Amino acid sequence: MRNYPVIATKYAQDVVNGKIPVCKWVRLACSKFLADLEKESEPEYPYCFNKAKATRVCRFIEAMPHVVDDFKNRAAKSEKIVLLPWQVFIFVNLFGFVSKATGLRRFREAYITIPKKNGKSTIMAGLALYMLIADGEMSANVKLGATGIKHVSETLFQPAKNMIQRSPALKAKVGVQVNANSIVVPGTGSKLECVIGDPGDGPSISCGIMDESHELTTAALYDKFKTGTIARSQPLVISITTAGFDLSAPCYNIQLQAQQVLEGTFQDDQLFALIYTLDEGDDWTTEEALIKTNPNYGVSVNAETIRHDQLIAVQDSSKQNTFKTKNLNIWCNASSAWMNMEKWAACGDASLNPEDFKDCECFVGMDLASKNDVAALVKVFRKVIDGKTHYFAFPRFYLPSARTNDPDKQHYQKWVHDGLLTATEGGEIDFETIRRDLVADSKTFNIKELAYDPANATDFTQQYCLETSGVRTEIPQRVQYLSEPMKWLEAKVNSGCYHHDANEMMTWMMSNVVAHPDANDNFYPRKARFENKIDGVVATLCALNRALAVPEAQPVMKYQRIQLF
Repeated sequence: MRNYPVIATKYAQDVVNGKIPVCKWVRLACSKFLADLEKESEPEYPYCFNKAKATRVCRFIEAMPHVVDDFKNRAAKSEKIVLLPWQVFIFVNLFGFVSKATGLRRFREAYITIPKKNGKSTIMAGLALYMLIADGEMSANVKLGATGIKHVSETLFQPAKNMIQRSPALKAKVGVQVNANSIVVPGTGSKLECVIGDPGDGPSISCGIMDESHELTTAALYDKFKTGTIARSQPLVISITTAGFDLSAPCYNIQLQAQQVLEGTFQDDQLFALIYTLDEGDDWTTEEALIKTNPNYGVSVNAETIRHDQLIAVQDSSKQNTFKTKNLNIWCNASSAWMNMEKWAACGDASLNPEDFKDCECFVGMDLASKNDVAALVKVFRKVIDGKTHYFAFPRFYLPSARTNDPDKQHYQKWVHDGLLTATEGGEIDFETIRRDLVADSKTFNIKELAYDPANATDFTQQYCLETSGVRTEIPQRVQYLSEPMKWLEAKVNSGCYHHDANEMMTWMMSNVVAHPDANDNFYPRKARFENKIDGVVATLCALNRALAVPEAQPVMKYQRIQLF
């Protein structure tokens, strides 16, 4: 019998050690797996690894017959599925980690993205049958979802149906009934069926699998799968897809969050993510790029065919985006994260304390955003160390308590609990709380200027100046005022002359910033979606705008207004 946990562990080790070429997202997933195995012996770590559960699902799927058409695989009808190491890695992760307290599965959600023809439909059809028959869930309710009934039927339901039809011993033992549009196990009251669009309310879902979720134009199906699992003790929702073209699609938003989980900038212990694609700067025209992105290269991905398609795409620019998206799993036209988050993390030091910088010049950046959204204050101190000017940043965030209590805002609730986010009373930001904090800072620190986005802030800053005799400077949210601070911040982070207090909420916001240079090599901070807040970064750039403009230890005017061009 194959030792699946050993196969998964060796795959992860070979990836981390560079023996298997993959992108950074797969390396991060493998590093996380190995680290989690190490942590299970720690008393405070809530999860442990259950070899039997990891083995059981893999053995079940490998007991299923291949159901690929003869023209794709002539021997398919007579062969059983043999999981490749990367596929074993997925199932060992999803089913092996369980809660120490309850023994229930740790992962409740999975985001898996690979180029087409890498065998995802086959293994997902096998998994769907496992969740229907062998997961131990009474009245299991397994849903297969996609944009159209024809698509989901052909890619997931029909393969699952064929598998069980070609497994007569299993079918008879379990008492499976195969219908035109469903597979049913009357003895346990379990059912597998297809759904599309917004399926409406119904029995609670034990497992939802969405194929090619990049094609979904709304989040209705995904949200229904998620909310439909609330009553289940260990549900599983899987989104498995290739990349797409629509950056406003819910699938791309899921990928952004999955990347943040892998980077450690967003905490979600119940989300498993595996993303096969290229790294920034990779040459997509090489065979190495094909091997790196296609884990089934030379197996279900015919090497000769894909290399021919690659050659055609190199010569015909009209085919390049399609090839990159479908065969290399690249979201074409997608903006990548602006900041190198590894270097950003290296600049963090949780032991830093603003009280240690009382004698240093301080610039405060502020972004009040809207009255019912996140507001940010960031203190940036500058200090000369060994002849070099270093900068030390300390953020503070505010949000109405009504927003922090939303069920889908658990990350905000965590940050409130950790003291990183102040929840002000009511449904709107309490500017009075922010004003009191800012006035208190002005009495403690050597604040040279308050730099701010003028939106929603004019009256606020006017009152601040009256109370403190402080200096305020408007920083219009234009490229010409934020581009240089962005370039400068990136350079200081890369050189190790910028330091922050490792605030988790600030790190999340920094990872949300996307930016591409324009024709004049200028930058502007943007976010890929509304939920990805960047207020702390904007406040930082406001402060840095003034830190760059004001010479060290020089007096400034009491009030300034930067004129728009």
